[in-house]
Amino acid sequence: MSAAYKRFTTRGVIAGAAALAGAAALALSFSAWSAEAYPKALDRAIASGVKVVRSFPAASHLTGWVLSQNGRYSIVYTTPDRKTLMAGALIGEDGESLGARYEETYFPKPDLGALYQQLEKAAFVVEGSAHAAGNTLYVFVDPNCPYCHLTWLALQAYEKAGLQVRWLPVATLGPTSLPKAIEVMAAADQPAAFRKMEESQGKPWTPSSAVSAQAKPALAAAIERNGELMQRLGIDGTPGVIWKDKQGKIQVKGGMPRLSELPAMTGLPEQASSDPALAKYR
Repeated sequence: MSAAYKRFTTRGVIAGAAALAGAAALALSFSAWSAEAYPKALDRAIASGVKVVRSFPAASHLTGWVLSQNGRYSIVYTTPDRKTLMAGALIGEDGESLGARYEETYFPKPDLGALYQQLEKAAFVVEGSAHAAGNTLYVFVDPNCPYCHLTWLALQAYEKAGLQVRWLPVATLGPTSLPKAIEVMAAADQPAAFRKMEESQGKPWTPSSAVSAQAKPALAAAIERNGELMQRLGIDGTPGVIWKDKQGKIQVKGGMPRLSELPAMTGLPEQASSDPALAKYR
């Protein structure tokens, strides 16, 4: 399971930063400073469209640089002589993750209101009917994600109690994720196709050429846009859940929710679940 979303997890940032540092061919788009203001260690990465969001003073006289590419943020550091670029975990002498603190402080916060409006217009499968007493949940789901399947199981009782779930398919976990997602979205009865997919979780499945990206380019593009929207919401893996709390504030959670969290997320009383697969998530 990949959790986050949303704030970027330290693991995700480290991986992103390491890729940025190791590629040596990343581009930097500088709007606030002239090219001469950047260390050559950053200048070497000019060609691939990465943007410098800002710099900041970091521990031990390092300079931190917040970088952005395709809606994802990461941090790298340069040494005081500006000749060396570093990427990875930055840990203080007391064991504090300085990188995590810098992420919280310096990563731009997503415009959740605008992104929520995009969710409402995205490609999704609807399960359940909205009830006045309950929320509507948006959940990003990959067909091959076992934790998405567990989330689906956990929400079934809430759907019966009045919850509506809008499942947004993405394709991030292997070559069969996209054709499986296309098959669901292309079905005449999307909820039935989605249920079949979830009930078949873990079983062998051979994609048909009729549900390939080449055969269904519009659906493939819609699923790709879902993945981009997931990233902009700060969710770095599936499942990712978005909802409005009782105060109308938009909430984002990456990863499989605990069963104890579901009443607050759904706005409904706790629903009993005896499925042994969910026991460890109580």
